[in-house]
Parts: sequence; structure tokens; C-alpha cells
Amino acid sequence: MIRNDLRNIAIIAHVDHGKTTLVDEMLKQGGIFRENQATEDRVMDSDAIEKERGITILAKNTAAHYKDVKINIIDTPGHADFGGEVERILKMVSGVLLLVDAAEGPMPQTRFVLQKALELKHKVIVVVNKVDKPDARINEVIDEVLELLIDLDATDEQLDSPMIFACGRDGTASLSPDEKGTDLKCLFDTILEYIPAPEGEVDQPLQMLVSSIDYNEYVGRIGIGRIERGELKVGQEVAITNFHSDEAPKRTRIVSLYQIDGLQRIPVETAKMGDIVCFSGAGDVTIGDTVCAVDCVEPLEFVKVSEPTLEMTFSVNDSPFAGREGKFVTSRQLRERLYKELLRDVSLRVSDGETTDCFKVAGRGEMHLSILIENMRREGYELTCSMPRVLYKEIDGQLCEPMERVTIDVPEGSEGTVIMKLGARKGDLLEMNLHGSRMRIEYIIPARCLFGYRSEFLTDTRGEGIINSVFDGYQPYRGDITLRYTGSLVASEAGETTSYGLYQTQDRGQMFVGVQTPVYEGMIVGESPKIGDIALNPCKKKHLTSIRSSGADEALILTPHKQMSLEEAIEFLAEDELMEVTPKSIRLRKAILDTPTRLKAQAKLKK
Repeated sequence: MIRNDLRNIAIIAHVDHGKTTLVDEMLKQGGIFRENQATEDRVMDSDAIEKERGITILAKNTAAHYKDVKINIIDTPGHADFGGEVERILKMVSGVLLLVDAAEGPMPQTRFVLQKALELKHKVIVVVNKVDKPDARINEVIDEVLELLIDLDATDEQLDSPMIFACGRDGTASLSPDEKGTDLKCLFDTILEYIPAPEGEVDQPLQMLVSSIDYNEYVGRIGIGRIERGELKVGQEVAITNFHSDEAPKRTRIVSLYQIDGLQRIPVETAKMGDIVCFSGAGDVTIGDTVCAVDCVEPLEFVKVSEPTLEMTFSVNDSPFAGREGKFVTSRQLRERLYKELLRDVSLRVSDGETTDCFKVAGRGEMHLSILIENMRREGYELTCSMPRVLYKEIDGQLCEPMERVTIDVPEGSEGTVIMKLGARKGDLLEMNLHGSRMRIEYIIPARCLFGYRSEFLTDTRGEGIINSVFDGYQPYRGDITLRYTGSLVASEAGETTSYGLYQTQDRGQMFVGVQTPVYEGMIVGESPKIGDIALNPCKKKHLTSIRSSGADEALILTPHKQMSLEEAIEFLAEDELMEVTPKSIRLRKAILDTPTRLKAQAKLKK
């Protein structure tokens, strides 16, 4: 049976190329909203962090209607750290819309997501977006896309993929780069013509692969996936199995069944082959499971998600300020939360650490782990995090490390500094081209050598540079390297910072704390421009003398302190330092708080 009334597509692209904005316009022109209905921009970015940062973190399902055909659309993240979200949902669709910015052209994540789609033999529609940009290079971008398809060993049919020229913000698209469309009709028509309709057997036993998981306090875990074969009904008894597990199938009953329409989940009694559905009733269903008919248990193979490359140690907060702000502070609560995250995030790995109070958490990159930390602190957790470490592999008896393909766009004049810095960090220059008024530089560089570079890069390019990276594979270990040439200013006493104390210490380096900030011994209060730590007391008070009172002071002019963001704090960390995260604060500290004990430990290491 062929379902001509249905199409399943995913929108894939590099970060900031306009996926979510285009989905907004497809929903508006797909009859989902009333004509006078007020809607938000980037309506699919429903999570608080997604709205704040302007990025998509989780892949989400929606649906539009065109010419009596329902088009299921999956909006995916563009950042490389969330590539696992893209990999797992590609099994739900029959084709993809590949968005490419008309000025930037194909970027590292464009290559990654396109490669995954081509491996699954998906049909591809190339959408050159943002054609209205003043620096658009439409003809050059078309050539770059074709070169990328050839480079990724696309089939002849995939090389002949249709191209659409769109402006997602205005909701227009056309088949020619020389004319501006008035709506998205040609995009919808191309989807109906080119993306294959779901094809399968409706009268055969049920088979459905779970590609996503949601959670609801009332019904528990909700499985989301596409029905590959047969029908699924409310109240039906099913068997849940997994292709990669030897466990016996578990029986359960479908309690509720929903189909996605627009931004809503519509309850239905039955769904058939090709439909993307959400169901509840299976309390322990997870991503990669197959829902089968009880009398025909045939598990489907799930796509192998790329392994994580970076690891951090999460542990219980044991600082002097522990327990003041958070609701969840014990190792049991921390463990439950981390293992719960595994059910939803297929590219995360969690394992128990050396002690009962710590856990090793591995992810795709710094942003992947920082989003997890940010979500946990907003939920009321307190924890301590170590500096990130790359995960090495032994291949053919040789120690290998993860490498990143870095693409950098900088204004002319800044490329010399960037090349010098990346060369010192053991990077290999691949190519350098002029793109419009900007220089594009591509490097292969060890993942560990990028730690702490992004903030330095923004300073070197006066905030105008754009840096993107994606995992490229493993290569032999390139040797030791010093990544941090600054030290830490460490509080030697506990108390509350004073104007006098900060005034006396601010000439030692950049301070991280302001006046009347509570600090404890061993807490990092600033950055020294030289390698090595300096112990100082920012809580020092000017005492009363026989000549003047302590309040009668000369005017103290304080240099504004630097407020560290979560990502900046992670980048700053050294091996003997930790980051304390609470719902209201991010503090940096030494692993050993007591000053004499810490100095003895440092002296032993030097010997």
C-alpha cells in the first residue's frame, strides 16, 4: 500500500541557516494557524534555553497540510554537539530538506547531516535560503553544494536533487535564483512530487521503531516513532523488544495514542503504516526499541549513533556554600537525574565514578554538556564539575585522539592572528578561500586544543569572527601542549569582599567578583596574567586607627569585574580546579580548598 495522503520529511542544516524560521512559514501557509492568530517567532523552539540562545536543541515534530496531503515535518538542531538528535530521527522520514545559507554556503554540520541522510538513501531537496541577503553568493553556493554531494559519494539520482531558492523569513520560494517567489507553493509542490509517500503493508503484523521519547507527569513516558508496518490501536496489547538486546520481549498495553497536527497532539483511536504517532502505556520504553504485534516479534535495527568525544566528572557539591540554594544536593538525586537524561539523549553516556559521589558524563562537546548542566541548575540541582577531558582510543596499538574539522569566517586582516594561534595549537590548515569580503579558513585540529580558544578567538577578531567545528574522526595523538598561559587568583580567607580588599588586589589581574560577594578559602576570585596561582585576600578591611576612622577612606576606583558565563567557566578550568554550579551561582574553586594543603600538593607534583 502507498499512502499518497502523507509525506514525512526532516529539515536539516548548519546552525543559524534558518530551519526553524522556515518551519514557521510552512505552518502558517499550511493552514495550521487562523488568519488573525497571534504567533511567536521560531514557534518550534519551545524550551526556555532555546528561546534565550536562539538555537534548536531538541528535534521536534509538527505537521502542515497542502492539497489534502499531511506533511509531517521534523525540525532538527543545527549545532554539531546535538548531532545525535539528527541521527536518531532520520529513521522516521523518507526525505530531507537540506537548507544552505546563500552567503555562507555548506558548513561543517551541513556535511555531517547530509552524509547521514545519504547513508540512509533518503531523497534530498536542496533549499538555498536567505537569498535576499546583500552578500548572497547563490551561483557559487550551488556549485559548492554539488561539490559536497560528489565528495560524499551521492548517487546519480541524489546529484540531480531539485533546488529551491527561498527566503524563509518572508515565506517565499521559487525554482529560479533570478526570480523572487510570492509564497511557498513551489516548495510544497516539490515535496509532494519528489519525496516518496510511505509504502508498506497495512494488513501485516504491527512493527514500529521508537525514535524519540517524551515525558508527561500524568501518563509517564511517551514513545514517538513511525509505524513501519500494520496498524496500532488504543487498548492493543503489544510486545516491546530491542534489536541490540538479548532480553525477552516485554508485553504492555497501549493506553493512549496521538497524532501530531501543527503544534498539537490529537488523540486518535487507530493509526496505520506511515503515520508518526505518540503513545503511552509502556513505562520503560526507550529510544531504539521496536513495538511489535505479540504474535510476530521482529525487532528493527536502530541507527548507530556516533560516540561521544568529551567527558566531565559531575560530583556532589562539597563546598562551604553547599546546600544554600539547591533543592537536590545528594548523590542519589544526582545519579537519578543523570540516568534519566540517558533515556532521552542517545548521544550521552553516564557511568559511575571512582567514588559513590561522582559520575563520569560523556557528550559530543562543551555545549552539549553545558546545556545539560544549565538544565539541571534550573531544576534546582547543585553539583560540582571538573574540566572537560577528551576520550582517547587505542587503534591498531596506537593511542589516538578525536579531531575536529574547524571552519572559520573572519574579516580580512584578522586571518594572520587566527592562523598563528591555531598553528600553535597543533592545527593543520586544509584550505583558505575568500568568500565575499570575508576569509574562510578550514583546519583539522585536536579537540582538546580547542578548549578555551573560542573566547580568545572573539577577542582576536573583534567579535566579528564566526567559528564552527564538527567531529572529523580519530588520528594519532599529537603530543602534549600548554593551552592555558594564565593563572588563578585564589581567596586565602573566607568572608565578604570589600571595596578596600578588591582595590588592594585588582592590580594582580582580572577579578571575577564584585563588592559584598561571599567567598570562601580556595575559591577562584580572578585571573592572573601569568602562569601560576596567587593567593590573596579580597575580604581585607581597613581598620580604625588613632588618626582616622575605617570609614573615612580615599575614593577607591574599582575596575569592573568579569561576570563568567557557564561556557566561559568551563573553558577557564584547569586540571586542579572545579566549577561549583547552583541554581543562582556559578563559582570556580580549587579542588583542594585549604591553602597550605594545596601548596604542598602542588610542590609534590613539581617534584
